[in-house]
Amino acid sequence: MLSIREIKARTETFFKEKGVPNAKLDTDILIAHSLGMKRLELYLDLDRPLTEAQLSALRPLVKRRANREPLQYIVGNTDFYGLQLKVDRRALIPRHETEELIELIVERIETAPQRILDLGTGSGALALALATQYPEALVVAVDQSTAALELARENASALELNERVQFLAGSWWTPVMSESPFDLIVSNPPYLTEAEMQTAEPEVIQHEPHSALVAGADGLDDFRVLLEGAPKFLATGGLLAMETGIAQSEALSEMAQLAGLQGQSIEDLSGRPRFFFAQ
Repeated sequence: MLSIREIKARTETFFKEKGVPNAKLDTDILIAHSLGMKRLELYLDLDRPLTEAQLSALRPLVKRRANREPLQYIVGNTDFYGLQLKVDRRALIPRHETEELIELIVERIETAPQRILDLGTGSGALALALATQYPEALVVAVDQSTAALELARENASALELNERVQFLAGSWWTPVMSESPFDLIVSNPPYLTEAEMQTAEPEVIQHEPHSALVAGADGLDDFRVLLEGAPKFLATGGLLAMETGIAQSEALSEMAQLAGLQGQSIEDLSGRPRFFFAQ
């Protein structure tokens, strides 16, 4: 019978041969997930032998990761801003950079927003994190993918936020009622060009939804819609906060000015212009 130590070594070597990034970390997470253990617990029990049933449960997970399926889809969840979210092929996997967007919003907003709009909600990450951050706010989340909205609703229910977050199906502003403006509008829209998409990692190209990543030849198609419509839905003094591509700040500034907005590119922790705020 093979021990956890031996399986770890074999799996890590196999992942490296297949070009899997973070082979050691991914090995640990998959074995721990398969055994129903925490990662740290593996290291306290490395010489424990695994049964054939345990190995049989682990092998298909290892094969999926070797085929470059994202780790988050395999284990079925990811941590985002202190929340555990269910993730699968219905929506884009929330990134750490998007957590930075929330931190920047919280730093800049002095008065807690009462009405928040998340456009292109996907798994619901931004909407649910902001609903948690601002417990008195009404949050509206929009996505044109009914499958993504179903996933977002499942996450809202698991976090007991389904009564505070309203989900609407449709493209960007289309399903939004304009009775009252929003104090905060957020979006992490598609912003890759077709050329950029072709150079992405296999995890992205082969497994994540294309429509959540690519926005036309210049990657700006959806930003044009967002910035053009923002003045109609944004409250006076309200904030539009978006995650963007790192080479789009000049174009976004021009579009914001045309829409009558004051825009500003903001750098992420690595010093790249990753976000765009407008008022």
